[in-house]
Amino acid sequence: MTTWIDGVCETNGISIHYLRTGGAKPPVVLLHGLMGSGACWTPLARALQGEFDVVMPDARGHGGSSAPHHGYRYDDHANDVVGLIRRLELSHPVVLGHSMGGMTAAVVASRGAGLLSGVILVDPTFLSPETQRDVRDSDVADQHRRVLGLQKSDLVAQARARHPHRSSEIIELQADARLKTRMAAFDVLTPPNPDYRDAVRAIDVPSLLVFGDRSPVVTREMAIQLRSLNPRVRIDQVQDAGHGLPFEQPERLGEVVNSFLRELA
Repeated sequence: MTTWIDGVCETNGISIHYLRTGGAKPPVVLLHGLMGSGACWTPLARALQGEFDVVMPDARGHGGSSAPHHGYRYDDHANDVVGLIRRLELSHPVVLGHSMGGMTAAVVASRGAGLLSGVILVDPTFLSPETQRDVRDSDVADQHRRVLGLQKSDLVAQARARHPHRSSEIIELQADARLKTRMAAFDVLTPPNPDYRDAVRAIDVPSLLVFGDRSPVVTREMAIQLRSLNPRVRIDQVQDAGHGLPFEQPERLGEVVNSFLRELA
């Protein structure tokens, strides 16, 4: 990772920190989930950097990016991604997002305007209004407030116990990202989300929806329904993975993503 570009982009009145593998190659923008960071994509970026220029921004309120007091709805995150693409002069990138980043990617792609050449949605937060209210009303934000009082070593030890099959690298990167996630970032949980069906229906570029067989968010039935709404959507279910698919099956995700990107090239 030491050879990657470490940069800052000014857009929408804030600073967006990003990592970038660089080179004169087709660009791919990777969007992380809530409590993540661009660096959490390190294993996937390594798998892609031989053929692609991989850009990994920190969402507002995360990592090294600004944390304004307001502006954490999906439209705000999508505006930041569009601003980043334009400021870095990325030509028709593919945008890939996981969880919160997946919903953000869907919103960006649904706007069309010839900005993207493709989109990959990895277990995006496609939630019913009821489920979103349940998430908002849960103790996830309070849990995070408590985590911010921990030492990184304690957080790593807890994560190792909870996720024994994840690599040490992923666990360290996630611990760093978690401790740099500001409380304001949890405003993204405030209902309503954009209607994910409307977003998927409006996407006008080749699209891939990847989800785990144990995901509580995107089910196979939902994926088939979304494919019926838009013939440009293809679906791929990864075995032995839940919502944390990028961290549980990074090699398999790399294979699936590389295959899709090569078809677009």
